Amino acid sequence: MMSTYKRATLDEEELLDTGSDGIYHTSTMQVGLQRGLGLRCWAEKTHVERKLVVVVCALSVALFICIMTLGLHYKESHPGMCLSEPCVSVASTVLGALDRSVDPCQDFYNFACGGWMRKNPLPEGKSRWGPFSNLWEHNMAIMKNLLENTSMKSLSKAEQKTQWYYQACMNESKIEELGAKPLQDLINQTGGWGLKDPWDKDNFQEVLRIVSASFRASPFFTVFVSTDSKSSNSNIIQVDQSGLGLPSREYYLNKTANEKYLKAYLSFLVELGILLGGSEETSQKMMQEIIDFETALAHITVPQEERRDEMKIYHKIQAKELATLAPAVDWMPFLSAVFTPVALNDSEPVVVYAKEYLQKVSELISNTNKSVLNNYMIMKVVRKMVSILDQRFQDAEQRFLEVMYGTKKSCTPRWKLCVSDTDSALGFALGALFVKATFSEDSKAFVEDMVSEIKWAFEGSLKTVGWMDPKTKKAAKEKADAIYNMVGYPKFIMKPKELDMVFNDFDVVSDLYFQNVMNYYNFSARVTANQLRKAPNRDQWSMTPPTVNAYYNPTKNEMVLPAGILQAPFYNHAWPKAMNFGGIGVVMGHELTHAFDDQGREYDKDGNLRQWWQNSSVEAFKQQTQCMVEQYSNYSINKEPLNGKHTLGENIADNGGLRAAYKAYINWIEKNGEEATLPALGMTNRQLFFVGFAQVCANICSLCFPQLLPGRWSKTGCLFTTHCCVCALGWVKCRAWAIRHGTFTFSCFTGHNLSKLKVSVFCLCF
Repeated sequence: MMSTYKRATLDEEELLDTGSDGIYHTSTMQVGLQRGLGLRCWAEKTHVERKLVVVVCALSVALFICIMTLGLHYKESHPGMCLSEPCVSVASTVLGALDRSVDPCQDFYNFACGGWMRKNPLPEGKSRWGPFSNLWEHNMAIMKNLLENTSMKSLSKAEQKTQWYYQACMNESKIEELGAKPLQDLINQTGGWGLKDPWDKDNFQEVLRIVSASFRASPFFTVFVSTDSKSSNSNIIQVDQSGLGLPSREYYLNKTANEKYLKAYLSFLVELGILLGGSEETSQKMMQEIIDFETALAHITVPQEERRDEMKIYHKIQAKELATLAPAVDWMPFLSAVFTPVALNDSEPVVVYAKEYLQKVSELISNTNKSVLNNYMIMKVVRKMVSILDQRFQDAEQRFLEVMYGTKKSCTPRWKLCVSDTDSALGFALGALFVKATFSEDSKAFVEDMVSEIKWAFEGSLKTVGWMDPKTKKAAKEKADAIYNMVGYPKFIMKPKELDMVFNDFDVVSDLYFQNVMNYYNFSARVTANQLRKAPNRDQWSMTPPTVNAYYNPTKNEMVLPAGILQAPFYNHAWPKAMNFGGIGVVMGHELTHAFDDQGREYDKDGNLRQWWQNSSVEAFKQQTQCMVEQYSNYSINKEPLNGKHTLGENIADNGGLRAAYKAYINWIEKNGEEATLPALGMTNRQLFFVGFAQVCANICSLCFPQLLPGRWSKTGCLFTTHCCVCALGWVKCRAWAIRHGTFTFSCFTGHNLSKLKVSVFCLCF
């Protein structure tokens, strides 16, 4: 607009006349002379002539306005091409990922990602690969350089500890020298097991306390401190069912279909037993008993789809009531050990999320041989320690993973394991180094503005939701308004004194990796216990800054976007908005929609679990979600039907997030005008939005595992939840949504093309 106004001024100057002496008249002189002539001429004209002049002038003004309006509109509609270095670079990347031989109306996923899949064979040692994985590799390389740069000055004490921890992990000669001894000593200190000698002790309660408190293992159930869902201003002890040795209960329940995996699992455990000093015969017998016990646990473990309604599974009781619920455990000594040095009494409030499971696991414990229970508890500790022992243990695990996930044995650099483990133990101290090296405050402000745009678009969609009553809509808008956005990193990591205080009690030595891990477990236990008597802290994140992911926390009603994901291919402030909204914008929309999915909707704007929807809207929501459950249950992998209940929350978030991001982009265009297109692609920016969205979800994988889909384990796959092999199915909904709303402008809107599309039903909640 500024250039248009300036151009008009230049045009006026070019129309100025010159006198006989060749000197320009000034504007004032020009106007004055013309004005005098005009008045004299006007007086000499007839009435009819004056009318004609007025009409001609009016038409001229109208024509001028029309030309200007059309010109401005054309300029905004055809802003030209962006030829800056970032635009040319990202255009090249997008172009290279396309497969132009594919009709986007018939197979949009392969059109958008086919080129990328051809050029990116599955890396050796990986079971899946995509932009999430690639960016994490990039972030790990940055962290490696930071951890190995011992010449950096002005490091805080916590930042120094990250380098010491990493150095100890990289000290392979020391790790190989110690071999299995650190773990063998630990097992003996715990009370031993029946691997080498006959075992017959009556110390179940003591061993349970030790493995749970000292080693953070959860053999039968998990106990932790977190925000009270019905009182979000306080923390509380919580008890829930624990995990199994294999990724999901389905592996144990269908032994015929999963025989290969169960056999590989048994071989792995037997090999661990032999490495720890047992004979093959003893190890075989013991490990089979452990798997049989885990199978019994799998049978009483409640499926995830039956745990989605948190109103039903939330039970607040006093600690003393646990003795009645699960009498096989001596609860007060157990809780006191886990949360030492906090003083507890039998009236301590506890939230139980698996009431029936606790009853059944107590019965199972009572009816199981004590040696089997002991061996199972010790094996849970052993599994946690495999990655911190010598190479023999890691090779054994690698052989197991090769069968489970199709990963081929490879020489994964030691530094990758050490960077990942340092991030797990000291991620916020390492995150401080990472943020200072990679993240700018300008990016933080830019992303925060995008979040506001997404939120505004989502709230706009709420207004048009026909199944939701006005009162619930008003409350839902208030909740969306109240969502707290955390971008980049928690503030305390940029304050060295505060950061040092957080890790002050974590002792790190530079040459003993196993000891550092033990120190971390003790440190983590103290931090957990310390939270029990404190209010929840918004600055306490569940992800470290380098993480390539994002999340929504319902009890804090907050959305967290770590610095690790705020990079290409998800985001670059110099890219067209279409790419940013189609990338990180969809991630934002996804997490925002989680606040209103089948679980998030149960929490109000203050993070409290309560009924805040009107009954009519609750029932209507259930009908909407049932439609989505049925839609996704129609898909199958390897002829195995998917269970739409398993991924319902993620499916709601995927659909709602995509819609919110696209609407936010359209709103941005309406306010700012069309942006320049990228060169060489031949795409509109609306098309680019969907292509960019597709390409950040591109994935290749070695094996498909329908049984892995239920849990949060699969959260890093395509569309942020479903495993990579479901990507092609995921695009059915993307394409359906786009066609439904008339925005997917790849010439797919003719009757002929629409009739080819086999999209029978499409369900959308928001």
